[in-house]
Amino acid sequence: MFIELSYVLKVDKLAVKYGDKIAVNGLSFIINEGEVFGLLGPNGAGKTSTIRAIMNIVDYQGSIDLLGKGRPKGDLMNSIGAVMESPAVLESLTVKEFLELVVSLRKVSDVQRLEHLIDAFELRQYLGNYIMNLSQGNKQKVAIVAAIVHRPKLLILDEPFNALDVKSARIFKEIIQNHKKEGGAVLFSTHIMEIAEKICDRITIIDKGSEVTSGPTKEILEKLHAGSLEEAFLKAIHAEEEIKELTEAL
Repeated sequence: MFIELSYVLKVDKLAVKYGDKIAVNGLSFIINEGEVFGLLGPNGAGKTSTIRAIMNIVDYQGSIDLLGKGRPKGDLMNSIGAVMESPAVLESLTVKEFLELVVSLRKVSDVQRLEHLIDAFELRQYLGNYIMNLSQGNKQKVAIVAAIVHRPKLLILDEPFNALDVKSARIFKEIIQNHKKEGGAVLFSTHIMEIAEKICDRITIIDKGSEVTSGPTKEILEKLHAGSLEEAFLKAIHAEEEIKELTEAL
């Protein structure tokens, strides 16, 4: 059962298929204003396919409604900012060229916003460098700046802390919290349960394309009699016994 306040994203009976393979099977959830929603699952569970459907990258059945305006497409896509597991950046451009392109495409009028983000993530010294020559961590920083510079209503974050140094990770966590306070919403996907437990207000755990359990983070821990989200996650996907058997055999 959903508590529908003022939603940013509503996904209803989402199904994604690749040929005969069912990647997502009837998944439904709502993300409200001012919350971080965690979409968690093991590899191959359907998380990436769900995100691709929301981003209008793959065909799907069911409905996806962004801000009450229907399927995300055209100008409505400006309401989304995404940080994918592999940074979605144009590596043949310099950092400056790429960020200026993003600002132009996103029609960002607040020039100081970009300057502040460049300094916050310590990218100024790399503005003239080609993105292909950056470290993985700096590529991730560029992707983050590109995703948030236009103040999107919905942030889609798929393993956003990959390769980030401690300082940059902390800054990004603070940005996420400020985004929440301003009424924004976050779809957060990760394999790092410690981070998900700290920042997610509600969680849906999926496996084999279907929902296993869903609810506020604390309620999931209580329902599964777990002391941590990692323990709850493993119980939800019935992996605890398998892990025990495998480790005993080592």
